[in-house]
Amino acid sequence: MTKFELGPGFPEPEEGLPYRPCVGIMLINSAGKVWVGSRDDGARTSNYKYSWQMPQGGIDKGEAPEVAARRELYEETSVKSVTFLEEAPQWFAYDYPEEVVRTSRRGKHRGQAQRWVAYRFDGDDEEINILTPPDGHSAEFSAWRWESAAQLPGLIVPFKRPVYKRVVAAFSHLTT
Repeated sequence: MTKFELGPGFPEPEEGLPYRPCVGIMLINSAGKVWVGSRDDGARTSNYKYSWQMPQGGIDKGEAPEVAARRELYEETSVKSVTFLEEAPQWFAYDYPEEVVRTSRRGKHRGQAQRWVAYRFDGDDEEINILTPPDGHSAEFSAWRWESAAQLPGLIVPFKRPVYKRVVAAFSHLTT
């Protein structure tokens, strides 16, 4: 995927590893609350100190960010009943801590550059299925809840907090 296909403003570091192109999804219910899931540690639980996050994932080659957002949302939550609200006006990037690059990211990317998309959830909570995701995808979350947008930055791992603060600000007019 080229910078042109990703649209203007994709951050290109002057040196070092590139950013992985990704999307993030803010799913908002009719009460203005935001969907968050607790990351699964592989045993359908979470032992992570900051385990809560919104859905996110990679953009496939040639895929538009909004298309990737719908796909990732479905793969991680089984949710299809949504209305597109808006896309954040720019890419938000974060760097992985050095130990994450070394141990789990195989040294391919310095972090993620994300396009965030907001959707209104039009379904019932029973539509949300994180434990047996569709199409054979592995569960990424062990629990979920609706949360106030203002609380989101305090729930995410510290190295992602600046991005979450920007996302909450970008979509603040859509939440309570």
